[in-house]
Amino acid sequence: MNEFEKNVQSKRNDAVDSGVGFMVSFGFFATLFIIATVIKFIAS
Repeated sequence: MNEFEKNVQSKRNDAVDSGVGFMVSFGFFATLFIIATVIKFIAS
């Protein structure tokens, strides 16, 4: 067992972190899509 396995920085579940990262990126692109759709609707 190496030194890093004994001294763990974060004990949280990686699945939770990846889920949060996915939701943040999805929310960002969904917001861009909504803004672009609103601008297209107003311009027409």
